Amino acid sequence: MNIDLKQFAALQKASKESFFEQKKLLKQVMSGRTVPCNTCKQPLTLYTPEQGELTGIRCAKGCTDIALDFA
Repeated sequence: MNIDLKQFAALQKASKESFFEQKKLLKQVMSGRTVPCNTCKQPLTLYTPEQGELTGIRCAKGCTDIALDFA
């Protein structure tokens, strides 16, 4: 199996961009800003361990669901 280096580089670039977009979104939600879901446009909500639910960031419909571990 041969790997095309151009395709691999494009995949690396897309992964890097996706990581930084999610990091930016996490910072915005955790700082209290209202951030809409990309799919349904409903606001994203931060769920912490104190709330007794699964921790993470989610919209009401569940189309955005980012699991977080709180240490």
